[in-house]
Amino acid sequence: MPLSRILRAQLGSRRMSARHLSQRSTGAPRERPLWLQTALDDASSPPRPFAWTLENLEGNAIPKSPKKQRIHSRSDHERRIYVLGVGNLGRLYAACLAQLDNPPPITLVVHRRGLLEHWASNPGIEITRYGTPERVSNLDIEWWTTEKPTIGPVREIADGDRLGNLIVATKASDALPQLDSLRQYLDSSSTVLFVQNGMNRLWPPHGPVYNEHRYPGSQHPNWLHGVTMHGVYSEGAFKSVHAAPADITIGPVCSSKKHPENASYLTEMITKAPHLAARAVLRPQLWILQLEKIVINMIINPLSAILRVKNGVLFADEDGEVVQVMDALLNETSNVLQALVRHESSTQILQGDESSEKALIQRLSATRLREMLHQVGEKVKYNKSSMFQDIEAGKQTEIGEFNGWLVETAEMLDQGLDVSSHKIVIDLVERKVKLDKAELGRRVLLCR
Repeated sequence: MPLSRILRAQLGSRRMSARHLSQRSTGAPRERPLWLQTALDDASSPPRPFAWTLENLEGNAIPKSPKKQRIHSRSDHERRIYVLGVGNLGRLYAACLAQLDNPPPITLVVHRRGLLEHWASNPGIEITRYGTPERVSNLDIEWWTTEKPTIGPVREIADGDRLGNLIVATKASDALPQLDSLRQYLDSSSTVLFVQNGMNRLWPPHGPVYNEHRYPGSQHPNWLHGVTMHGVYSEGAFKSVHAAPADITIGPVCSSKKHPENASYLTEMITKAPHLAARAVLRPQLWILQLEKIVINMIINPLSAILRVKNGVLFADEDGEVVQVMDALLNETSNVLQALVRHESSTQILQGDESSEKALIQRLSATRLREMLHQVGEKVKYNKSSMFQDIEAGKQTEIGEFNGWLVETAEMLDQGLDVSSHKIVIDLVERKVKLDKAELGRRVLLCR
């Protein structure tokens, strides 16, 4: 059985809709979010999946380069970077890392057998940039599954050893469930980089609780996050167009207490990789950048998906209903984010710097967020948002990781913060409702 199906059965759905949000507890703060409570309640042993390679496919028992599929030395093992998820971001990171002058060993991890078979017949990742396709094939590939191979070598993930360097490039809603299932292969010497949209779930106050439960005795890995601003869209399996080259900001969400220095290797590889334009920042800067990016994601993504329009249409009429809806969402967003900055959990991140706190509260004002939103809107006006694309493709959206996160955070802060507009938007997206501008305005502005 594919690992992804096992995860859904063990950990349940992570959709953070309005009806799944935290409930009031007998005291403050409110009860833990669903994803965390599920992990705390889960006492089952994690699966120990098999790592299928091309050698395990029928008719492909002797691939062209079978030895490249195996780990041969300790040095190779320490340098190897696993990329979990081969969507657009996974392809971008893997392809750029493989183009380093002295590239590390890289293993792509796919979620279904069909992708492994596709690679066997047509190996390589194709990235088109400025109209020119580039093909990268110096990569290994594995399918992690509980299904035991009947052909070729039978191997466990990482040959039963730890995963030293892991890039998690799955959908945001799948990131923590998949990572949680791999915890027996991670320890304080591991480094994990998340590259999803949305806020990383391991920031305080919930991250430390998760770490203590799953990795007692300060055994948790280095948790990093990459805020990725590049625009990439798919043209099929292992084929993407790097449509809007931009940059990446990488930094620590929570460093390993025993081996923080181990994070430097993966960070260095990312910052040196061609085309990524990545830079490393300190923890407070990363948190602030994530807050600002999620503001963009929770406004442009859902509204463009509900209206089924490209991003620029949202900003076309400065006095129209859509801009008024955006302003309503921004006001609620600003109030929640400013309250979050004042929360004691944020003091840990900002390192108790009161001047930084005051400056950040101003930076997250509704006026400032509106300016930022409209500036970004101008840059991406010809693009389709990822949520609009998900709706078109009939896929689950990331609304729970964007607007759902904000509603969840408001519940956690327990200050009577109004997030009614966001709840309406969540409901519309989850029900895949299509509206025109006037009806959107009526639903959000008159039904609050």
